Amino acid sequence: MNSMTSGAITLLIWTILIFCLGMYKPKWPLFFMKNPTRFIIMAITLILFMISATLFGEGNRRDKLKAIAEKPAIENAIPAPVPVPVPLADKVKPAATK
Repeated sequence: MNSMTSGAITLLIWTILIFCLGMYKPKWPLFFMKNPTRFIIMAITLILFMISATLFGEGNRRDKLKAIAEKPAIENAIPAPVPVPVPLADKVKPAATK
């Protein structure tokens, strides 16, 4: 597990904590606002969830790319193309009959 994946999991835990506290008492996580609402908590939670999901997906993608890069080159080799016959167009037009 790389740092992006672990960071995404940590951010998701903080997001769940902010959501639970904010739905119970919006003033606790948003102590710096005069009149916080639950809608603001929902918006912040949604944004943090999207960020953590993106981080998790990117971390998994980089792990897969790293695993592919660590394999021997023979396993990653692309097979040689096979020749395929291509039909030729008729170049000679039939003679016109009178």
